[in-house]
Amino acid sequence: EVLALLVLMFPLLRGLALHLHSAVTGSYIPGTHSIAFVTCLNEQIAKDIARAIMDKKLAAYVNILPKSSALYFWKGELEESTEILLLVKTRTSKIGELSNYVRSIHPFEIPEIISLPIDQGNPLYLKWIEENVPRD
Repeated sequence: EVLALLVLMFPLLRGLALHLHSAVTGSYIPGTHSIAFVTCLNEQIAKDIARAIMDKKLAAYVNILPKSSALYFWKGELEESTEILLLVKTRTSKIGELSNYVRSIHPFEIPEIISLPIDQGNPLYLKWIEENVPRD
């Protein structure tokens, strides 16, 4: 019974230990922050979604990348279009909320919202992300 409790508590205890170590040493815990990719139909929609994300404080920084070509399958057919890509820098803990919010305002039936954890980077920049995106 004690062993089962320890096994269940291990992820929580490990997380607390990592955060304590990070706070004491000033080191970055890989995966604490993420970059989310969101595709948009055009620049106006991209700007509107980026502004909405920032207004909700779901990100510290959003890049709006220029038009690119895309090929994809939609309803069994090969489609070709152009799109604008948002690169959204945020806390990993905010990805679920970010995804839900973007889905609620995005005009696509199934918007692309995917994320990758940030393994390492400029410690000052990563700290800046943390300071600009409120904790859960």
